[in-house]
Amino acid sequence: MRTRTWINPITLIFVALLGIIIGRHVGPQSLWAESTAISDDKDNSELARLFQEDQADRTTKDGKPIDWKAVEPRDKAREKRVKELYATNGLHTGADYYHVAMVLQHASAPEDYLLAHELCVVAISKGHEDAKWLAAASEDRFLMNIGRPQRFATQFRSVGNSPMRLYETDQGVTDDLRRALNVPTLAQAKEREAKMNQK
Repeated sequence: MRTRTWINPITLIFVALLGIIIGRHVGPQSLWAESTAISDDKDNSELARLFQEDQADRTTKDGKPIDWKAVEPRDKAREKRVKELYATNGLHTGADYYHVAMVLQHASAPEDYLLAHELCVVAISKGHEDAKWLAAASEDRFLMNIGRPQRFATQFRSVGNSPMRLYETDQGVTDDLRRALNVPTLAQAKEREAKMNQK
């Protein structure tokens, strides 16, 4: 003959309350807060320098056009070095992830643009707001280079001597989503296209 076990309702209430209290201190939200807490890590100064050099190479000086043949070997050297630092876990802060992403945005292979996008996601999760626009632009560049329409309307392309054109854009992304990633609206992108081709 089986005996029934009777549990006091007060005990059940106590156990439930204890679970709620413990859950508040060690539950998923607490773990999430710990994982997204601001780190004491310092920005990698070498990555900051490589980023500055990358940007300087894309800034016109005294109204002269950029000498892309001179820039290309410097781009390749920067790309090689940031990949080495990435592979050896040399990225720690949001700025580190953003700096590497920007250098990879100027590489030449689709997988580099995809990695740049992924690095931007990490940079944003670490509080680096500048990475929002680059997250969108790197996704667009990846899609463009695999022959798919872009989503955020950040990429322009010229074939041969033809004018610069906004690359084909998927209509599935709203301007609200663009704004959330600090990207101009589709209409603003089209205005930029027109300005690029003004004589």
